[in-house]
Amino acid sequence: MCGRYVVSQTVDDLVDEFDVEHVEVRERLEPDWNVAPSKQVYGVLTRRRRDEPDAQPQRRLRTLKWGLVPSWADDPAIGNRLINARVETAAQKPSFRRAFAKRRCLLPADGFYEWRGETKGKKQPFFIHPRDGMLAMAGLYEIWRDPSRPEDDPDAFLWSAVILTTDATDDVGQIHPRMPMLVDPGKWSDWLDPDHTDTDELTAMLSPATPGTLAAYPVSTEVNRVANNGPHLLDPVTL
Repeated sequence: MCGRYVVSQTVDDLVDEFDVEHVEVRERLEPDWNVAPSKQVYGVLTRRRRDEPDAQPQRRLRTLKWGLVPSWADDPAIGNRLINARVETAAQKPSFRRAFAKRRCLLPADGFYEWRGETKGKKQPFFIHPRDGMLAMAGLYEIWRDPSRPEDDPDAFLWSAVILTTDATDDVGQIHPRMPMLVDPGKWSDWLDPDHTDTDELTAMLSPATPGTLAAYPVSTEVNRVANNGPHLLDPVTL
Protein backbone atom coordinates (compact mmCIF):
# COMPACT_ATOMS: atom_id res chain seq x y z
CA MET A 1 0.00 0.00 0.00
CA CYS A 2 0.97 3.66 0.03
CA GLY A 3 0.14 5.56 3.20
CA ARG A 4 2.51 8.55 3.09
CA TYR A 5 4.43 10.39 0.40
CA VAL A 6 6.36 13.57 -0.36
CA VAL A 7 5.66 16.49 -2.70
CA SER A 8 8.04 19.44 -2.61
CA GLN A 9 7.45 20.87 -6.11
CA THR A 10 5.64 24.15 -6.67
CA VAL A 11 2.70 24.67 -9.01
CA ASP A 12 5.07 26.16 -11.60
CA ASP A 13 7.35 23.12 -11.35
CA LEU A 14 4.41 20.76 -11.94
CA VAL A 15 3.04 22.82 -14.82
CA ASP A 16 6.39 22.49 -16.58
CA GLU A 17 6.92 18.82 -15.72
CA PHE A 18 3.46 17.65 -16.80
CA ASP A 19 2.75 20.09 -19.65
CA VAL A 20 -0.30 21.46 -17.83
CA GLU A 21 -2.53 23.71 -19.92
CA HIS A 22 -4.84 25.04 -17.23
CA VAL A 23 -4.29 25.54 -13.47
CA GLU A 24 -7.37 25.07 -11.29
CA VAL A 25 -5.73 25.51 -7.89
CA ARG A 26 -7.69 27.69 -5.50
CA GLU A 27 -4.98 27.67 -2.83
CA ARG A 28 -1.41 26.66 -3.52
CA LEU A 29 -0.12 23.92 -1.26
CA GLU A 30 3.05 24.22 0.76
CA PRO A 31 5.81 21.66 0.20
CA ASP A 32 4.87 18.59 2.23
CA TRP A 33 7.34 15.94 3.38
CA ASN A 34 4.67 13.89 5.16
CA VAL A 35 1.58 13.77 2.94
CA ALA A 36 -1.08 11.67 4.70
CA PRO A 37 -4.59 10.51 3.79
CA SER A 38 -7.32 13.19 3.98
CA LYS A 39 -4.85 15.93 3.01
CA GLN A 40 -5.20 18.01 -0.13
CA VAL A 41 -2.75 16.90 -2.84
CA TYR A 42 -1.94 17.94 -6.39
CA GLY A 43 -3.43 15.92 -9.22
CA VAL A 44 -2.97 16.12 -12.99
CA LEU A 45 -6.03 15.24 -15.08
CA THR A 46 -7.55 15.86 -18.48
CA ARG A 47 -11.11 17.24 -18.73
CA ARG A 48 -13.39 19.32 -20.92
CA ARG A 49 -15.02 22.44 -19.56
CA ARG A 50 -18.66 21.87 -18.62
CA ASP A 51 -19.70 24.89 -20.69
CA GLU A 52 -17.68 23.70 -23.73
CA PRO A 53 -18.58 20.00 -24.13
CA ASP A 54 -17.44 19.91 -27.77
CA ALA A 55 -14.03 21.45 -27.12
CA GLN A 56 -10.84 19.42 -26.85
CA PRO A 57 -10.11 18.29 -23.28
CA GLN A 58 -7.28 20.12 -21.53
CA ARG A 59 -4.63 18.85 -19.18
CA ARG A 60 -5.27 20.46 -15.81
CA LEU A 61 -3.64 20.75 -12.41
CA ARG A 62 -5.90 20.92 -9.38
CA THR A 63 -6.05 19.89 -5.74
CA LEU A 64 -7.77 16.67 -4.68
CA LYS A 65 -8.50 15.23 -1.26
CA TRP A 66 -6.57 11.99 -0.76
CA GLY A 67 -9.24 9.39 -0.02
CA LEU A 68 -11.75 8.73 -2.81
CA VAL A 69 -15.43 9.50 -2.21
CA PRO A 70 -17.59 7.79 -4.89
CA SER A 71 -20.23 10.01 -6.46
CA TRP A 72 -22.96 7.72 -5.08
CA ALA A 73 -21.73 7.83 -1.47
CA ASP A 74 -24.14 8.93 1.26
CA ASP A 75 -21.32 9.90 3.62
CA PRO A 76 -18.00 11.42 2.47
CA ALA A 77 -16.30 9.71 5.41
CA ILE A 78 -16.03 6.62 3.18
CA GLY A 79 -12.99 8.32 1.66
CA ASN A 80 -11.03 7.68 4.87
CA ARG A 81 -10.92 4.00 3.87
CA LEU A 82 -10.37 4.39 0.12
CA ILE A 83 -6.81 5.70 -0.08
CA ASN A 84 -5.42 2.82 -2.18
CA ALA A 85 -6.96 0.59 -4.86
CA ARG A 86 -5.42 -2.59 -6.23
CA VAL A 87 -4.86 -2.12 -9.96
CA GLU A 88 -5.66 -5.78 -10.53
CA THR A 89 -9.29 -5.31 -9.42
CA ALA A 90 -10.05 -1.57 -9.51
CA ALA A 91 -11.83 -1.73 -12.88
CA GLN A 92 -14.41 -4.13 -11.39
CA LYS A 93 -14.87 -2.75 -7.86
CA PRO A 94 -18.07 -0.68 -7.36
CA SER A 95 -16.14 2.08 -5.58
CA PHE A 96 -13.64 2.53 -8.42
CA ARG A 97 -14.95 1.17 -11.74
CA ARG A 98 -16.66 4.35 -12.96
CA ALA A 99 -13.59 6.41 -12.15
CA PHE A 100 -11.29 3.84 -13.76
CA ALA A 101 -13.26 4.09 -16.99
CA LYS A 102 -13.48 7.89 -17.18
CA ARG A 103 -11.68 9.76 -14.40
CA ARG A 104 -8.01 8.87 -14.21
CA CYS A 105 -5.26 11.13 -12.93
CA LEU A 106 -1.58 11.37 -12.10
CA LEU A 107 -0.47 12.16 -8.56
CA PRO A 108 3.02 13.73 -8.59
CA ALA A 109 5.46 12.78 -5.85
CA ASP A 110 9.13 13.07 -4.95
CA GLY A 111 8.83 9.61 -3.44
CA PHE A 112 6.89 7.66 -0.83
CA TYR A 113 7.42 6.06 2.55
CA GLU A 114 7.02 2.40 3.38
CA TRP A 115 7.56 0.46 6.58
CA ARG A 116 9.42 -2.82 7.08
CA GLY A 117 8.90 -5.11 10.05
CA GLU A 118 6.24 -7.21 11.69
CA THR A 119 6.12 -5.87 15.25
CA LYS A 120 3.63 -3.09 15.84
CA GLY A 121 5.39 0.09 16.92
CA LYS A 122 8.81 -1.19 15.80
CA LYS A 123 8.49 -0.98 12.03
CA GLN A 124 11.32 0.82 10.25
CA PRO A 125 10.30 3.53 7.75
CA PHE A 126 12.10 3.81 4.41
CA PHE A 127 11.96 6.57 1.83
CA ILE A 128 11.57 5.18 -1.70
CA HIS A 129 12.30 7.54 -4.58
CA PRO A 130 13.28 7.57 -8.25
CA ARG A 131 16.96 7.66 -9.03
CA ASP A 132 16.17 10.45 -11.47
CA GLY A 133 13.24 12.88 -11.74
CA MET A 134 9.96 12.49 -9.93
CA LEU A 135 7.14 9.97 -9.72
CA ALA A 136 3.80 10.08 -11.53
CA MET A 137 1.62 7.76 -9.49
CA ALA A 138 -1.46 6.36 -11.22
CA GLY A 139 -4.65 7.55 -9.59
CA LEU A 140 -8.40 7.81 -10.00
CA TYR A 141 -10.52 10.80 -9.05
CA GLU A 142 -14.18 11.39 -8.29
CA ILE A 143 -16.48 14.36 -7.78
CA TRP A 144 -18.95 14.09 -4.92
CA ARG A 145 -21.90 16.49 -4.68
CA ASP A 146 -22.71 17.72 -1.17
CA PRO A 147 -26.53 17.81 -1.14
CA SER A 148 -26.56 20.23 1.79
CA ARG A 149 -24.93 23.03 -0.22
CA PRO A 150 -26.27 25.10 -3.13
CA GLU A 151 -24.70 24.31 -6.52
CA ASP A 152 -23.06 27.73 -6.78
CA ASP A 153 -21.21 27.15 -3.49
CA PRO A 154 -17.53 26.52 -4.36
CA ASP A 155 -17.48 23.80 -1.68
CA ALA A 156 -20.55 22.00 -3.03
CA PHE A 157 -18.36 19.55 -4.95
CA LEU A 158 -15.67 17.47 -3.28
CA TRP A 159 -12.87 16.34 -5.59
CA SER A 160 -11.03 13.31 -4.22
CA ALA A 161 -8.51 10.71 -5.37
CA VAL A 162 -7.17 7.22 -4.72
CA ILE A 163 -3.72 5.79 -5.52
CA LEU A 164 -3.54 2.61 -7.58
CA THR A 165 -1.13 0.01 -6.22
CA THR A 166 0.61 -3.03 -7.68
CA ASP A 167 3.09 -5.73 -6.70
CA ALA A 168 6.38 -4.17 -5.65
CA THR A 169 9.46 -4.57 -7.82
CA ASP A 170 12.60 -6.19 -6.46
CA ASP A 171 13.92 -2.75 -5.56
CA VAL A 172 11.26 -2.24 -2.90
CA GLY A 173 9.64 -5.66 -2.50
CA GLN A 174 12.02 -6.48 0.36
CA ILE A 175 10.43 -3.59 2.25
CA HIS A 176 6.75 -4.09 1.41
CA PRO A 177 4.96 -6.33 -1.14
CA ARG A 178 2.87 -3.49 -2.61
CA MET A 179 3.76 -0.11 -4.08
CA PRO A 180 2.11 2.71 -6.05
CA MET A 181 1.55 2.01 -9.74
CA LEU A 182 3.69 4.42 -11.74
CA VAL A 183 2.90 5.78 -15.21
CA ASP A 184 5.73 6.33 -17.71
CA PRO A 185 5.78 9.80 -19.35
CA GLY A 186 5.14 8.25 -22.76
CA LYS A 187 1.80 6.90 -21.50
CA TRP A 188 0.56 9.98 -19.65
CA SER A 189 -1.67 11.18 -22.49
CA ASP A 190 -3.33 7.80 -23.01
CA TRP A 191 -3.84 7.28 -19.28
CA LEU A 192 -5.43 10.72 -18.82
CA ASP A 193 -7.57 10.64 -21.98
CA PRO A 194 -11.22 10.72 -20.80
CA ASP A 195 -12.35 9.32 -24.17
CA HIS A 196 -10.29 6.17 -23.67
CA THR A 197 -12.74 3.91 -21.81
CA ASP A 198 -11.57 0.40 -22.66
CA THR A 199 -10.60 -0.84 -19.20
CA ASP A 200 -8.70 -3.86 -20.53
CA GLU A 201 -6.50 -1.63 -22.68
CA LEU A 202 -6.05 0.83 -19.83
CA THR A 203 -4.99 -1.90 -17.46
CA ALA A 204 -2.59 -3.33 -20.04
CA MET A 205 -0.81 -0.01 -20.50
CA LEU A 206 0.22 0.02 -16.83
CA SER A 207 3.29 -1.82 -15.67
CA PRO A 208 5.38 -1.86 -12.48
CA ALA A 209 8.41 0.38 -12.24
CA THR A 210 11.38 -0.85 -14.26
CA PRO A 211 13.89 -2.63 -11.98
CA GLY A 212 16.70 -0.29 -11.02
CA THR A 213 14.75 2.95 -11.37
CA LEU A 214 13.94 3.26 -7.66
CA ALA A 215 16.18 3.59 -4.61
CA ALA A 216 15.37 3.25 -0.91
CA TYR A 217 17.03 4.14 2.38
CA PRO A 218 15.94 4.14 6.04
CA VAL A 219 14.70 7.36 7.65
CA SER A 220 13.77 8.47 11.14
CA THR A 221 10.63 7.17 12.85
CA GLU A 222 9.63 10.84 13.18
CA VAL A 223 7.71 10.30 9.95
CA ASN A 224 5.35 8.00 11.86
CA ARG A 225 3.58 11.06 13.32
CA VAL A 226 1.54 13.04 10.78
CA ALA A 227 2.22 16.23 12.74
CA ASN A 228 5.94 15.98 11.95
CA ASN A 229 6.99 17.65 8.73
CA GLY A 230 9.98 19.19 7.02
CA PRO A 231 12.86 18.17 4.75
CA HIS A 232 14.73 16.65 7.70
CA LEU A 233 12.35 13.68 7.47
CA LEU A 234 14.29 12.62 4.35
CA ASP A 235 17.63 12.50 6.15
CA PRO A 236 19.01 8.94 6.05
CA VAL A 237 19.63 7.11 9.31
CA THR A 238 21.95 4.27 10.16
CA LEU A 239 20.27 1.09 11.34
